[in-house]
Amino acid sequence: MPILLHFGETQWASALKLSCVALMVFQACPVNSMDVLVPPQILALNGTVVRIPCAFTSCYKLDPSKFAMNWTYQETSNSTEEMFMTYKNKITPKPSRFGDRVTFSGNLDKNDLSITISDVQLTDEGIYNCYVRNPPDRILGHGTIQVYVRTELPPPRDSTIAVAIGASVGGILALLILSMVVVKCIRRHKNQELISDEQKMEEEGKADGEGGTEEATKNLSLLPEDI
Repeated sequence: MPILLHFGETQWASALKLSCVALMVFQACPVNSMDVLVPPQILALNGTVVRIPCAFTSCYKLDPSKFAMNWTYQETSNSTEEMFMTYKNKITPKPSRFGDRVTFSGNLDKNDLSITISDVQLTDEGIYNCYVRNPPDRILGHGTIQVYVRTELPPPRDSTIAVAIGASVGGILALLILSMVVVKCIRRHKNQELISDEQKMEEEGKADGEGGTEEATKNLSLLPEDI
């Protein structure tokens, strides 16, 4: 596997411990001073040109005589890595599936290690690894980019359709709310009419009761005892 440094797990842990101690004593820069910056994934169109970016940050200035870089390709995460470009004193493309379609398009002065692939093929889809070593950093920087290749890109979303749908939905909701308000007002009006009718009936009942009492009083005044 084309990786710049090959340590066993124990050796790597020991190297990290030693580098921590050494740099804490002799350097002001922290041990884990390197960060590799890459996009997690890229969507490329078949037959076009795609740039795969990779950059790194470090508190140590790049020394071309010590700096090293590897670009590798994997079909899947379980596949063997295929190295197709390196830097050791100079950029060196390696024989690979890409042929002369891959070129270095970065700028070492700006810590830019990007590459460009022309005439992208469906077989170019896979995982691209950007490895960086920038002494005196003891950390091997690593960035991973998943590249997807499509025969056609998904169409852009039509905002006009979205606005029309939104307006239609809003109009339907407005009509629904208005109809609910109208129904509620009608029901309230009917309830008020029913209450008014019941009040009238109660008043008429009271009036009839009072009239019956007066009539009974008159009849009592006309009894034979008073004649």
